[in-house]
Amino acid sequence: MAKEQLIQKAYEIAKERYAAYGVDTDKVLQQMQDFHLSMHCWQADDVKGFEVQAGALGGGLGVTGDCKGQARNIDELRQDILKAKSLIPGSHRLNLHEIYGDFKGKVVDRDEVDVSYFQSWIDWGKANNTLLDFNSTSFSHPKSGNLSLSNPDKGIRDFWIEHTKRCRDIADAMGKAQGDPCIMNVWVHDGCKDMSVNHYMYRKFLKESLDEIFAEKKACMKDCIEGKVFGIGLESFTVGSHDFYTAYAAKNNKILTIDTGHYHPTESPADKVSAVLQFVPELMLHVSRPVRWDSDHVTIMDDPTSELFFEIVRAGAIDRVHFGLDYFDGAINRIGAYVIGSRAAQKCMIRALLEPTAMISKMEIAGKGFQVLAELEEAKALPWNAVYDMFCLKNNVPVGNEFIAVIEQYEKDVTSKR
Repeated sequence: MAKEQLIQKAYEIAKERYAAYGVDTDKVLQQMQDFHLSMHCWQADDVKGFEVQAGALGGGLGVTGDCKGQARNIDELRQDILKAKSLIPGSHRLNLHEIYGDFKGKVVDRDEVDVSYFQSWIDWGKANNTLLDFNSTSFSHPKSGNLSLSNPDKGIRDFWIEHTKRCRDIADAMGKAQGDPCIMNVWVHDGCKDMSVNHYMYRKFLKESLDEIFAEKKACMKDCIEGKVFGIGLESFTVGSHDFYTAYAAKNNKILTIDTGHYHPTESPADKVSAVLQFVPELMLHVSRPVRWDSDHVTIMDDPTSELFFEIVRAGAIDRVHFGLDYFDGAINRIGAYVIGSRAAQKCMIRALLEPTAMISKMEIAGKGFQVLAELEEAKALPWNAVYDMFCLKNNVPVGNEFIAVIEQYEKDVTSKR
C-alpha cells in the first residue's frame, strides 16, 4: 500500500476515534490552516544581522555552536527561510529584528533607520506570501551598555527612544503594505550585574521612555512588550521585570509577550495565559526551550510547550494570541532547527485542538475528579499524530521524518559550500 494511502487510512481511523469523544478532526485540520507561526529570522545566522558596523552579540545573548552553513547575507538568509517554510505545513509569518535591514553596505545608525531599508523585505514578503512582524534592537551596539531605555544618561536614553519610535514607524508601514497589522515587540536587556540601590529610578526612566515611545497611535501595527527574570551578565536586577511589564500592559492596553525562556525554572508560562488575559487585550508568544536558564534551545514537543498551547485552547483564546518562535542553535543544522521547532509547535497546537475539552470540562464542573484525570491521561494516547500527518499531506510537505533527507540534500548542495 502506498504511503499516502496508509496516511489516509490512519486518518480515517483517527477521525472515528476522536468522533467518539465529540471531536471533529476535519474541523481541526481547518483550524490548523489558520494557525500561523511567526518564524524568527535570527535562527539562520546566529543573530548577526546585516549592519555594516555590527559588533559582537551582547545584551546577555549568546549563540553556541559552529555548525557550517550559517547565512552570511540577506540573500542566503531569505533562501534558508524559504527552504524551511517549504517543509512546514501551513502559511507562516516572518519576525524581523531591526538589525536585519537591507542596508546595502551603508552605515546606518539605529536612530537613523527608516522603512526604506525594509522595502525589499516588504516586497519579498508579498512575493512569498509571508506577512512580517518586527522588533526593535537594543543589544549589540556601542550605546547599549547595561542600560538603554532606562539609562540615567538622557542622551543615551533619547537615542534608544528615537530608535524605537522609528521601529514603530517601520512596523506601521509594513502593516499598511501587507494589509495586516505588523506585531512589533519591544524587549530591552536593561539590568545590573551586581547590587544596586537605584531600582526605582531605572524603572521610572523606563516607564517614561515607553510613554514617549507609545504616545503616537499607529493604525497598522500592534505593540507588545516583553519582560524577563534576568539576563546573563545582568543577574542581580532586571529593570523590565514581569511585574513591571504586566502592570504596564494592563494599564496601557498593550499586548504582553510571554517568552517561555524568561521565567524562573519552577514557574509555568502556561499558567500566565488565563491570568493575564483577564487584563490585557492579547498575548504574543516567543516559544523556545530553556535548559536551566534562558538558553533558547530548539522548541520540542515537551510538557511545558504542550501545556502552553493547551491553556490557550482551553481558554478559547486562539484569536487573542500571536504565536512566535524565539531560539537560536548554531550547534546543529540551522534549517533543521527551524523545521523541528516549527513542527513541534504545530504538534502542540494540534494536540490541544484535538483534546475533548468540552467533555472533560463538564466532568470537572460536576466534581468528577477521578474521571477528569483518567480522560486527560487517555487523551494523550489518542492518535493525534495521524491527524498531523494528514495536515502535512494536505499541504504537500514531507510527512514524518521525510524532511530529514530533504535538509541533508540542501546541506550538501547549498549550506556546506558557504
